Amino acid sequence: MEYVYAALILNETDEEINEDNITGVLEAAGVDVEESRVKALVAALEDVDIEEAIETAAAAPAAGAASGGSADEAEEADDGDEAEAEEADDEDEDEDEDEGDGGEGLGELFG
Repeated sequence: MEYVYAALILNETDEEINEDNITGVLEAAGVDVEESRVKALVAALEDVDIEEAIETAAAAPAAGAASGGSADEAEEADDGDEAEAEEADDEDEDEDEDEGDGGEGLGELFG
């Protein structure tokens, strides 16, 4: 996940998202950088408009709240999100074990 965070930091500071910049951010944070994961991330983000992806992700919860859902429904949705997050964490651990994975699915993360 720190690789995606590095890309978001670069995007926020209007820096180019490339292998050197992502590696620099990760090394500054003390992360042991895997070159293959950096390459996979850069490739996955090549055609992604990060600002649009962030706006879309932020609009989804806001649309649910605007539709008049009750607090109970919102709480149930949060519980579902937590379960999905736990599943995603489990998948991330599995991906870390498969070094040949190369970051599959990152494109789907941003659309």
